[in-house]
Amino acid sequence: METKPRRSTYVPQEIEPKWQKIWVDRGVMEASDKSPKPKYYDLVMYPYPSGDLTVGHARNYVMGDVLARLKRMQGYEVLHPFGWDAFGLPAENAAMKRAIHPKTWTLDNIAKGKRELKMLGILYDWDREVTSCMPDYYRWTEWLFLLFYERDLAYRAMSPVNWCPVDKTVLANEQVINGRCWRHPDVEVEKRDLEQWFFKITDYAERLLNDLELLDKWPHKVRVMQTNWIGRSEGAEVDFPVADHEGESIRIYTTRPDTLFGATFMVLAPEHALVEKVTTEEHRAGVREYVERARKETEIERLSTEREKTGVATGAFAINPVNGQKIPIWVADYVLVTYGTGAIMAVPAHDERDFEFAKKYGLPVREVIAPAGGGGEQLREAYIGPGVMVNSGQFDGLDSKTGFDRVIAWLEEKGIGRRSVKYRLRDWLISRQRYWGCPIPIVYCEVDGIVPVPDDQLPVLLPEEYKPLADNPDFWRTKCPKCGRDARRETDTMDTFVDSSWYFLRYASPHDEQEPFDPELANHWMAVDQYTGGVEHAILHLLYSRFFTKVLHDAGLLDVEEPFVRLFNQGMVKRFGQVMSKSAGNGVSPDELVDKQGADAGRIYEMFIGPPEEDVEWNDSGLNGVVKFLHRVWRLVLEPESIEVTAGSRDGADPVLLRRRVAQTIKKVTDDYEDLRFNTAVAYLMELANTMQDYLQSEGARDEGWDAAVHTLVKLLNPIGPHISEEMWERLGEGGPDRGLLADSTWPEFDAAVAAEPEVTLVVQVSGKVRDRMPVAAGLSEEEALAIAMASDRVRAALDGGKPSKVIYVRDKLINLVP
Repeated sequence: METKPRRSTYVPQEIEPKWQKIWVDRGVMEASDKSPKPKYYDLVMYPYPSGDLTVGHARNYVMGDVLARLKRMQGYEVLHPFGWDAFGLPAENAAMKRAIHPKTWTLDNIAKGKRELKMLGILYDWDREVTSCMPDYYRWTEWLFLLFYERDLAYRAMSPVNWCPVDKTVLANEQVINGRCWRHPDVEVEKRDLEQWFFKITDYAERLLNDLELLDKWPHKVRVMQTNWIGRSEGAEVDFPVADHEGESIRIYTTRPDTLFGATFMVLAPEHALVEKVTTEEHRAGVREYVERARKETEIERLSTEREKTGVATGAFAINPVNGQKIPIWVADYVLVTYGTGAIMAVPAHDERDFEFAKKYGLPVREVIAPAGGGGEQLREAYIGPGVMVNSGQFDGLDSKTGFDRVIAWLEEKGIGRRSVKYRLRDWLISRQRYWGCPIPIVYCEVDGIVPVPDDQLPVLLPEEYKPLADNPDFWRTKCPKCGRDARRETDTMDTFVDSSWYFLRYASPHDEQEPFDPELANHWMAVDQYTGGVEHAILHLLYSRFFTKVLHDAGLLDVEEPFVRLFNQGMVKRFGQVMSKSAGNGVSPDELVDKQGADAGRIYEMFIGPPEEDVEWNDSGLNGVVKFLHRVWRLVLEPESIEVTAGSRDGADPVLLRRRVAQTIKKVTDDYEDLRFNTAVAYLMELANTMQDYLQSEGARDEGWDAAVHTLVKLLNPIGPHISEEMWERLGEGGPDRGLLADSTWPEFDAAVAAEPEVTLVVQVSGKVRDRMPVAAGLSEEEALAIAMASDRVRAALDGGKPSKVIYVRDKLINLVP
């Protein structure tokens, strides 16, 4: 009795560690700065090392790896680096909770994260790894701060902070819960004004806005979000003199100068400098109480449309400069000192907030813009649309758009106002009153004032002792770099967004000890060709990175003005209806995945589970389906003789059809990989596997055509399932540790001629009568054939321009339309 040859078995736990070691030993993802190949910079946003990596978190890293592997096989020199956004409040919170140093917590998590990324087969150029909390990195963050300072883009100003009176320390916004300290729930947080450091991002507002037009490979919604955040508006600045206070005036900015005649009261932000000055004695106590209460509220609370508007009268009056009328001055928390001028003219007839406020406090409402064909009646709500100017003196009868320009011209002629452009964007407050951050390299001297730390004294190192820098005299006591007298170091640290605003440049020369990055190498690799990360960074991180890039361009250090050519925001992975995380109890760890199903199965399933830009639900049965797919591919490639012939049609054995389907799959998978449509790329690979299985089951010959199909399938699978692909490639005799790796091979070329469907003549009938004969591709669906038939003038005429009530379709032969 003849014994069958023993089949090999696909065991991912055996082959995956093998190939991970080979890739590292061979330096597969190590980028050469001197390669003659075209460059491709593939970057995923570097993460905070939280220590709770799940396969959900790994989704975007797999995406980046798929693209990097594809581009290498397409002949690019790929830069695919990684790093860690390692400073920040979460590490401090974790350190306090566990009574350990934040550095210990952070570095332990980094080591764990690296191990988990490697076990998923994700390849990075680890020689370029950056860690923002290490001195060799934050030395250059400090250097960049000094560059901004030299260019008059860093300055110090008063700004309110959250103050815990028990701990006598500043709290981050995240540490304030319902107005109380997170460590002391019974203690109300106070607002205090402290001098803090800012970056002058508003100097770049116009460029940041205008250059969004260049980013046509960014998601539209991200560009809209940045446009709204920058918030450009055109209007007028107008001065309202304060009655009985000679020389004092309230400057307002309005986008509706056509409504100036409708201003019936003024509103100052509680923090406005004039509040204390103009408030009358009989109103002072009430105003002070209101101001103190408002200072404890967040901006979100103050601007909420859900809460009732509140305010208090100052007893003072302003003069409306366009008509000379005295109007009362109020204080209200819905006006922010950080936006516009911190004061508004209130036009309740044409502003919803002002209307609500006026109705509550019995203030006059004067209509000055009448809708077309209306006006004159008592308003039940604010009219905010365009219309005709009324009750506006010499401007009566003008449409509001024309009135906008005419009123501004009149204000400028009278010297009481001017045309102005404003931005919602505020300067970037970078000071943080906490330990775990990059020190600000500034010294304060009683003689020389603010003194930058010289370059040769960088980095200003964080002390090893974990406590607030202001409480550590060994840190802040120093000598003035100018005069040598006793001086004090700045004890604030920088916002972690500063660290992440330039890390993509450090990857170009991560070991450079002379400068933050080598300009020649940075100009070689920049801009980033593909940047991938969560949409939660759509505004701040991306805006700040764009700002840094423009500053460095202006300083002559970079050629590019925009850092990221193409941006992709991946969706989140959920399980049991919640975003996957260990803390939620629904996480799947890389260890668990690799031990049970293997890294390749997890990679492919995560890409197949749904469109990559959408949130998806992890399902174990779907994962097991991918495992079965990989076993099927293993048999097709390595054990085709094990595929049993089935009875019935032999249509699937057509070698021409096999070649055509292979060529078509090359085109579809290549396009989908490049467009990050990974879910449909996997679907096409599954379809090709089905075609190949049908071919064998129909007794198709295992000749050169079959071998070409096998080799192509393995290559197309490689970026997304690299371990099994390398193993099959080796067993096919094409590669291995001592021969060329699949990772280094070339990507399959698309042959349009082979992929083209054969052409047939489609006979088109209407009610059984031939109306047209049309050359079409073979294999059309009924929907496709109907669309082509309805494009015929003769067919449409026979149907009298109508649509058929019934369609009879014989594939590749005829279609009969019944009116």
